[in-house]
Amino acid sequence: MQPYNKYLKLPSRALRNNMTDAEHWLWQRLRRKQILGLQFYRQKPILNFIVDFYCSTAKLVVECDGGQHYTEDGRSADQIRDQALSELGLVVLRFSNRQILTETDAVVEQIYWIAKHRLESP
Repeated sequence: MQPYNKYLKLPSRALRNNMTDAEHWLWQRLRRKQILGLQFYRQKPILNFIVDFYCSTAKLVVECDGGQHYTEDGRSADQIRDQALSELGLVVLRFSNRQILTETDAVVEQIYWIAKHRLESP
């Protein structure tokens, strides 16, 4: 189990109940072990962050990025976050909300291949 800030449990629950369209759309393809039989969790607290989707077996984080992630401050915050998560041995995949909604199959295929690679590599 990854370390997390216990004060993020309630906010993560609220985020699960109020997912964006892109998060909801992608969740339909990640849930119920549809990719390689892997369990994904949504809005999972890790360290002082809440990641959109997390697979502990593949040590994989999937982020759905809205417009705020493409500002200077957003990019800077994401870089700090990704570095902290990578120090835990996690790989972070980022997709724009638009990409998720318009290229769903390509996004799912990329998640599949990265997860498969992570499972095959020691």
